Amino acid sequence: PEGMADIEVARRLARYGPNEQEALDRVSPWAVLLGQFKKVLIIILLIATAVSAFVGHGVEAIAIAVIVLFAVVLGFVQEYRAERAIEALRRMAAPTVMAVRDGQEVRIPARELVPGDLIVLHAGDKVAADARLIESVNLQVEEAALTGESVAVAKNTEPLDGEDLALGDRSNMVFAGTIATYGRGRALVVETAMNTQFGRIATMLQTVESGETPLQQNLDKVGRVLALAALVVVAAIVAMGVLRGQPWLEMFIFGIALAVAVVPEALPAVVTISLAIGVQRMAKRNALVRRLPAVETLGSTSVICSDKTGTLTRDEMNARKLYTTERTLTVSGSGYEPEGELSLDGAAVEPSLQETELLRAAALVSDAHLVRDEADGGWHIKGDPTEGALIVAAAKAGLQKDDLDLQFPRIGEIPFTSETKRMTTLHSVENGQVAYAKGAPETILDSCSRQWAEQGEVALGDADREAILETVQQMAGEALRVLAVATKADTQLEDAERDMTFLGLVGMIDPPRPEAKAAIERCEQAGIRVVMITGDHPLTAQSVACLLYTSDAADDASSV
Repeated sequence: PEGMADIEVARRLARYGPNEQEALDRVSPWAVLLGQFKKVLIIILLIATAVSAFVGHGVEAIAIAVIVLFAVVLGFVQEYRAERAIEALRRMAAPTVMAVRDGQEVRIPARELVPGDLIVLHAGDKVAADARLIESVNLQVEEAALTGESVAVAKNTEPLDGEDLALGDRSNMVFAGTIATYGRGRALVVETAMNTQFGRIATMLQTVESGETPLQQNLDKVGRVLALAALVVVAAIVAMGVLRGQPWLEMFIFGIALAVAVVPEALPAVVTISLAIGVQRMAKRNALVRRLPAVETLGSTSVICSDKTGTLTRDEMNARKLYTTERTLTVSGSGYEPEGELSLDGAAVEPSLQETELLRAAALVSDAHLVRDEADGGWHIKGDPTEGALIVAAAKAGLQKDDLDLQFPRIGEIPFTSETKRMTTLHSVENGQVAYAKGAPETILDSCSRQWAEQGEVALGDADREAILETVQQMAGEALRVLAVATKADTQLEDAERDMTFLGLVGMIDPPRPEAKAAIERCEQAGIRVVMITGDHPLTAQSVACLLYTSDAADDASSV
């Protein structure tokens, strides 16, 4: 529990090395330079240069050499600059981590972690090494980058049966590259650097041999054909001249001259310049191209498969609709900026008592926090994005999370689990205690016997439940993720989730990126098919696709 001593850390750092990914395919400048001479056309031109110089054609030899040198230098400069830029980015991506050293929690560079270190995790922290959890309090970790699972995974400290469990089943482990989204915990580092699961994937990727691009294959084919043609020309000219009685040396020189004429000396330079222009255009769009021919390969793309969350969408949940038995309001604003308004049929309105209670409950039953970055002045969410959307929506109605927590302090909670699909908290109020719950609409409705209406609390009948569930389906059809919120006054934690009062629904969406629709339209114009990959509910995925799809050929949702 006290963590390691500095002297032991130094010993293990010397033994295991720094906790950072190694670039196994890092190449030296000399390797990059020599790689420019491996092209068939370049080799032919070098041979032509040597032969021209040998037979006394100095001007031609110099001209060909200058062209070759230009193509080689330009290719070397572009690829070497890309290598240096990638290396600089790798050094910049150096996160920090909270570790326990000599009994003190200290923030250190992640590269200084060693096996045996004790690390501390809170919501929003990026895991810097593979570690075994020894303490977990409602800890949830987003492992999408490693396992593809889009929903955060609940973690615990219990031992697991089996010695070869899949990564997604190792619930008592946290892995480098993943992010804690909820709760807190402590973990013992067991693997660092290239021995982590991410490091093993990187090793496999770096040992894959890449093939030649179509352009490289075609240029090499042209080079081989030209080389064969040149040899045939030399042999034919020399043979014909000797048969006619001409001096063989004179005919040999003449044949060499014709062979050199067959080779398009400017072709390598033209190709290199064209690719270099493409690389520079990509760089202006913040994309690094490591090898010049990759630009041509990118230009040959016919299908693009894109992840939805965070790529086609902003990866920022926004509340869009508030439903109560009184009315349904629209929430404006984007991102996590606490700026926007509630509107009904396009006209701004003030929240009613029922809507205020709905937003207050949603904020109080959430653990995320809205924070402002002092560096750029932007607003960010620390914690779960879904809870962040609820807190931002409350802020737009004038309800600040920090003020609510002080006014209604939390005194107990039943945490969210994948089985219950809900979270309940107990708060202290002037007249006693009140419970708030949020979760899947079906789950929340099952625990409710009453609902808030204009005239106050009334019984929740079967017809009311069906109407609410129909509204849920309508919201889902609009690409909204729906949460239900309920409350119960004068209760204890053990019976807080029975006979609750339904407050309303909050419909949220991860909005499409503004630039995504235009990008898809340009892809279609270029003949490129775009495929969206997601683990969302089909209705939600279809609705997001409809928002992004721009083709006039789509007459209905089924064609998307």
